[in-house]
Amino acid sequence: MTIFINFLRSLLLTIIFSFVAPMLLVGGGLFLLSLIGHFPGLQEFTEAIATQVMHFLATFGSGTPLRGLFVISLTWSFVGALFDMYAYYRCQILRIDS
Repeated sequence: MTIFINFLRSLLLTIIFSFVAPMLLVGGGLFLLSLIGHFPGLQEFTEAIATQVMHFLATFGSGTPLRGLFVISLTWSFVGALFDMYAYYRCQILRIDS
């Protein structure tokens, strides 16, 4: 029973971290762009990049960048869960074969 609980704990942590990772990456990137935009001459450049990122997110979110970010985060969490299940299965198979 403890193996199953460990598997569920690992799966839940993987889902949570895989969901949060793209949010931190996109948020950190937009924050970095806003900081770089304070340098003289780079404001138009960073605004253009931020606008393109928002358009990219809006593509996945039916016109809303925040919804697009949630769609991408859910996809990452699903893929992370699949990878965690595969790694758990592979570990069990290798343990049985030893």
